[in-house]
Amino acid sequence: MSRARTALVASVGAVLALTAAACAPQSTTSSSSASSSSATASGSASAGGSATAVAASCSTSSPSLYKQGQLTVATDSPAYAPWFDSNKPSNGKGFESAVAYAVAGKLGFSAAQVKWVVEPFDNSYAPGAKNFDFDINEISATAQRAKAVDFSTGYYTADQGVLVLNKSGYATATSLSALKNAKIGVQVATTSYQAVVNEIKPTKAPSVYNTTNDEVHALQNGQIDAIVTDMPTVFYLASAELTGGKILGQFNYSGGTPEEFALLLKKNSGLTGCVNQAIAALKADGTLTKITDQWLSASANVTTLKQ
Repeated sequence: MSRARTALVASVGAVLALTAAACAPQSTTSSSSASSSSATASGSASAGGSATAVAASCSTSSPSLYKQGQLTVATDSPAYAPWFDSNKPSNGKGFESAVAYAVAGKLGFSAAQVKWVVEPFDNSYAPGAKNFDFDINEISATAQRAKAVDFSTGYYTADQGVLVLNKSGYATATSLSALKNAKIGVQVATTSYQAVVNEIKPTKAPSVYNTTNDEVHALQNGQIDAIVTDMPTVFYLASAELTGGKILGQFNYSGGTPEEFALLLKKNSGLTGCVNQAIAALKADGTLTKITDQWLSASANVTTLKQ
């Protein structure tokens, strides 16, 4: 996975207002605008396809729930754009907030029945009990992590992005091989590290940082030449966190298999099949495509870097 945050500020504003309010089911009328945080969150779980698309056994009273009558959803703090908006997962804005409420709606939960808890990214896939039903946090589903937790089917396929400074000697690089001698920074416990090692094959081991902010500071201070992380985060950093930043390009990683973000659940969770059904329903009725277009459309026009 690549965990970090993005510069879709300009492009998101240009995308048609396909609000998160059109995400999931209920009998109430969906919100007509994303301008109100509470209205957006409520609408996200109250519009869209029918909850009957998910098996009746996947209900608000399922014995597999962490707490009966509510859906407990986890993510890290701070929660960055474009995955979340204003560090408020409960407002229904941002890609992953909208996806969470859409899944909740397909399972029959109202927005008021969705409760958010904080779970640090690198703790989420550790073995043991969980205080949530699922975690949504740009988590890449990997075989290694799946030994300790369950993963849903993927809800987003992520390419890796490369971010440099305009004044950098690497600002004119047009291939991955041109970055072989660069000092590259990645965030701890993300798949970006292995993506750099396997695809760029740098002569220097990647520098690992605890947070995205640490990576940005290292880039600004000249400790590294480039940051590699998921494309939505690269957009955010380039537009909102970094002065003089340049998006060099994007590249696919995982031995030809796309890297997919998935919902994380406790091992052998009774809800795994339910959320898989919910995601399948969101794909089938077009809701997931609408959410993706609204919040993550900018990466489509970025140059693809090859060897």
